[in-house]
Amino acid sequence: MNATQIVLGGLLVFTALCGAVDYRTGHIPNRLVAFGALVGLVTHFAVHALFLSQPGQPWTEPFGSAAANIAVGLLTCSTVPLLLYRANAMGGGDVKLLAACGIWAGPIIGLQVELYAFVVAAIYAPARLAYQGELFRLLGNSAALIRNPFLPKDKRREVPPALLTELRFGPSVFVATALVALVRWRMG
Repeated sequence: MNATQIVLGGLLVFTALCGAVDYRTGHIPNRLVAFGALVGLVTHFAVHALFLSQPGQPWTEPFGSAAANIAVGLLTCSTVPLLLYRANAMGGGDVKLLAACGIWAGPIIGLQVELYAFVVAAIYAPARLAYQGELFRLLGNSAALIRNPFLPKDKRREVPPALLTELRFGPSVFVATALVALVRWRMG
């Protein structure tokens, strides 16, 4: 096994657990994400030390490289989700899950998982809504939310929060991780 396979294998187990919990309960516990991030941190350092270091290289170089990779992965993978959270478009557990993916996999693979997760959710959400017969209602509510800032206050349509649809994002992150692992394992 190479370094990428080890990292993606561990990340796959972590996101499967988070996805299952999110699917069943509707939220991802902080303890689970914190534990997963800690395991990802240790795994990331171990992979850099054991697989990516050169013989005779000072131990500070692979650990410094791992620390930089983790920091950049954390920042890049949490930026867009954090903005979505601030706009009430994403839950806090989802933000922490994607940040943990950045810790596990670094910026390149972490962002690939994040992109795939958004694509999976974008495909799944309309399909689920169409199946439930709620797609057109949601599209109408979304159009009202988009138009409202541009209309005078007396012409704005109020959309109660109860009419907005919730999507559990954890399973999408798991499916995305599986797709990234499949693509990366086939490449090398």
